[in-house]
Formats: sequence, C-alpha cells, structure tokens
Amino acid sequence: MVENSNSFETEYLISDPKILVVGCGGAGNNSVDRLHRIGLMEAETIAINTDRAHLEGIHADKRVLIGKRITKGRGAGGHPEIAEHCAEEAREELEDLLRGADITFITVGMGGGTGTGTAPVVAEIAKELGSVVVSMATIPFAVEGRARNQRAEIGLEKLKRNSDSTIVLANDKLLSIVPKMPIDQAFSVMDQMISEVVKEITEAITQPSLINLDFADLKSVMSGGSTSTIVYGENSANDPQRVVAEALSNPLLDIDYAGATSALIQITSGPELDIRTTTEVVNEFTQIMDPGANIIFGARTSPEYQGQLKVMAIMNGCDLQCNNLPGYQMEALPSGVKQREVPMTSYAVPIVT
Repeated sequence: MVENSNSFETEYLISDPKILVVGCGGAGNNSVDRLHRIGLMEAETIAINTDRAHLEGIHADKRVLIGKRITKGRGAGGHPEIAEHCAEEAREELEDLLRGADITFITVGMGGGTGTGTAPVVAEIAKELGSVVVSMATIPFAVEGRARNQRAEIGLEKLKRNSDSTIVLANDKLLSIVPKMPIDQAFSVMDQMISEVVKEITEAITQPSLINLDFADLKSVMSGGSTSTIVYGENSANDPQRVVAEALSNPLLDIDYAGATSALIQITSGPELDIRTTTEVVNEFTQIMDPGANIIFGARTSPEYQGQLKVMAIMNGCDLQCNNLPGYQMEALPSGVKQREVPMTSYAVPIVT
C-alpha cells in the first residue's frame, strides 16, 4: 500500500530543518535587517545587541537587547569584554532563543564591541544545543587601524573555536569591486552573498534530488571547526569548467583552496543534466583540494534551469589570506568593570511594524 506524504511525515516525524539567522552587534543587525526585508522564507531572523537605539530601527522576527543594566542600553563602547559579559549573563535567555535549531547562521562584523564579544558566546550556546553553527564574519577595512583589527583577529579566533564552520568576508574587497557604489548598497553586496549561503544550503538539504544531500552530509563536511568558504557560480550548462572557475574567483573572498579538507557540492541544472557534466564539475573541485579531501556531492534537476548550470560548494579547511590583522592581544576591561559584577537580563524588544 502506498501511503500519502502527509501520513508518512506524521508517522516518521519528518520535518524541514529549523534554521536561524542571528545578527550580533551593529553590523550583524544591519545584515539581518536587509535579509529580513529581502525575505528568507526558510529561516527565522534574530537581532541581538547591547544598543537599544540601534536595535529599535532593525527589522527582524525577534530582537533582543542584552546587558541592559551594565550598558544602560547604550552599547558596549567598543569593548568586546563588556559585550561578552552581557551575553554570558543572558545565557539562559539566549538558550531559550536558540533551542531547537538544526542550523544556526551567525552574521557579525568583527572589530567593534558588541558583535565581537557576543558572537562567540552565541555560537557556543547554539553548538552546545546541538545545532550546526555556520558563522559569517566581516573583517574591518585596513584603514580602520590596528586597535580595531586586533580586536577583529582575537574575536575571529574565538568565533572559529565555537563554530562548525566560519566564512570570512573582507570589507577591503568592496573597495576593488564597488568603489563608487553608495555605502548602503555596497554592504548589501555582502548581504546578498549571505542570503545566497542560507538559500543554497537550505535547498541542498531539503529539496528532492537525483543524488541527494542530507543534514548528516552537511554535518560531516562542517564538523572540523575550520575556516570555510561558500562558492557559487551559474552559467551555461555547456561549459561546466567555466562555471566552477567563476565560482572559485569570488572577489569577496581571500581564500587558498589548496588545503581544503572537505567539500559539499550541490549541482543544479535542467532535465538534460548528464553524468559527464556532473563528474566534470566535481573533478574541477577535486583537482584544487587536498588529495585526501572528503567530497560529498548532490545533483538536482529543475525545468527553470533549462540550459543553465548552477554550482554551490561548501569547502572546509581552507586557508584564509588576510594581511591586515596584526595579531595583538585584546585590551583589558575598562577600570571599574569586573567580570559578573552585576546580574544581567535580556528582553525582547517589540517588533516595529
């Protein structure tokens, strides 16, 4: 007897993965705001901040102000240690917020106070709750100086330790690709890539395919806690090598792919997709990665991609090429502020409609 899909899903408790996109701090909140306006149907958006004024102007499904008593809702003043303290004191509230997620995307701008301090704590909590944690961090412009870049480096290392996968985007890259574009539109280029990451990963593990990828495959590739990158390319199905080459030449990324230790590759094309094209795409990635790399791929056909080829790959264990992070220690807490000096609380800010 053939059962209908609804009864099958009910019997075996099948459901789509629960996906969260969490923005930490000012830059992270701005990304979530843009993504929420674009509309990510598959994901719930959350904004976390210590700055009430900034948070009130953000559009997200949930907005949470942390560290109310210590920062008075005025931000962390460029001190990641204060923001980290706020997040630790709000741990129970953050656990409730993040519980049940299968995949947690964290978006943050490194180098300031709130994002740099809170993002590693949010990642740690999400990971402890069993979620796959994919962090996407922007690093400062070189002209922002040594202090901001040193905070970015230390914060990034903490974030990497608490994430399954960390994607690093350099603000300096915007200078070379959109130097004359208005600043809000320029930063939306970053957000567009972040939205593509969320969309492509979600589709890869939820949409039916000729060769299926699943949630276990995603965890397998992203389990190393190393620096990762997402590459994405789309062009004519007649030239798979060109599609892969364009994906690997993403101008926003400074990545050495040669040491990549694992990859999850999703190939999408029209009904004419054949084995030769599929293997050519996979082979292009295989040639530039570590010889012992773990490669998992899937293939899906859709009439809307007639004559077109779309390739998305998550590559883990890559080497980040970034020369403007100096490698100094973070500054100490400001005088008069002690760890766990005051009990912290967090609360949801009503959404402005």
